[in-house]
Amino acid sequence: MKKPSLAARLSLLLSATVIVIFSLSGIALYHSLALQIGVRDDAALLNRIDQIRTLLRDEDAVTLIQQKPRLFANMLGNTESLLVLRFPGQPPLIVVNPGQRPLPAITPVAADQPLSLASVHHLAAEDGTPFISAAALTPTRDGSGQIEIVTGRLMSDRTQTLNSYRNQIVLTTALAALLVAAISVWLVRRGLIPLRRLAAQADAIDVRHLSQRMPDQAPAELQPLVAAFNQMLSRLESGYQQLSQVSADMAHDLRTPINTLMGQTEVALSQTRSIDDYQALLGSNYEELERLAKMIDNMLFLAKAEDASQAMDVQNIDLAMLGEKLQEYFDGMAEEQAMQLEMALHGELHADAHLLQRALANLIANALRYGDRHTTIRIFNHGTTLVVENRGPALSGEQQARIFDRFWRADPSRHQGSSGLGLSIVRSIMRLHQGSCEVHSEHGVNRFTLRFP
Repeated sequence: MKKPSLAARLSLLLSATVIVIFSLSGIALYHSLALQIGVRDDAALLNRIDQIRTLLRDEDAVTLIQQKPRLFANMLGNTESLLVLRFPGQPPLIVVNPGQRPLPAITPVAADQPLSLASVHHLAAEDGTPFISAAALTPTRDGSGQIEIVTGRLMSDRTQTLNSYRNQIVLTTALAALLVAAISVWLVRRGLIPLRRLAAQADAIDVRHLSQRMPDQAPAELQPLVAAFNQMLSRLESGYQQLSQVSADMAHDLRTPINTLMGQTEVALSQTRSIDDYQALLGSNYEELERLAKMIDNMLFLAKAEDASQAMDVQNIDLAMLGEKLQEYFDGMAEEQAMQLEMALHGELHADAHLLQRALANLIANALRYGDRHTTIRIFNHGTTLVVENRGPALSGEQQARIFDRFWRADPSRHQGSSGLGLSIVRSIMRLHQGSCEVHSEHGVNRFTLRFP
């Protein structure tokens, strides 16, 4: 199922918001109007009772009722009203009830008590229409006793008015929601024009134009997106350049041993050779193949090391035992180079033992390869910081910045079969451990430092 567009979702949200706001406002206005009309009708009913009280106190009540019954009917004003005048407990003196509604059973207000809105009783007819009623006692001028006044009114007109008002509110809310939805679609589409422009500009960027960047003139809301996209482009450009450089370096480094193998084999096949010549050729070819295998193994390791999810066997490592193992392995090579190893590792380190050993081994091999003869290579640590230090040619600032790059060599003439991947592997190992590596060269001393967290 296709997800709705951003414009559609914003329009729906705005329309729903308008519906909710208009509905709540309409409900509040409706209840306010109903309350005001109700108070007005209750007050009108009580005013009618006051008028009848005054009339009966100023006139001969019984004679007035008998001679002018239409007077009381005219006081009601409509056919939905009810009026009953009677002496308490006796038959009615007059009944005005055009609608033939049942007489409400309510307690009258005493003659000496004032009427209030609380004196009005609220009932409902059979069809649910509100019906208000009130009753009160009043003395007569002739002293014949107190007359009970019972009056009421069916609120059909009020019900019709409120229903009409409610329908208008519903219609207005619906029309407002439709209008807001239409305007919202137009406004949202217009507001998203900068986003569509950015999308078009991003679509124009391909592998040949990774140097292009998104413009900074985007609206403030899109600035974080533009900045993040430009940073991503920078990373992609850097990664693509590194990949291209690695591919070129790999082709160059693989070409040399392959050309050597092809040349030696071609010379050997050009004429018949002795067994000793063939054995020498096979020995030379084996060395070149061994170099190729080592290079491929290093490349595979680097490819795996780029994946941060690679499982590592992290444990507490006894650095003194690791130092003894490395010294035993490299002592022979150091003697060949007329160099010495000074191992001063102590304490423990939380890391992957195999990867840590490989990192230190690469640094020691690098020091043996490029260090000055008749010097000492020092391997020591300060807590979780490991250092491999040797004396040799000083490294410039540019060389120090690139020394951990793949296939890069400070002195290509002295690579002696090196693939140029040893220090790259060291950097990858440190990244796997969330650590760092650095080099510092000064006064003929080259110091490689591994910092573990």
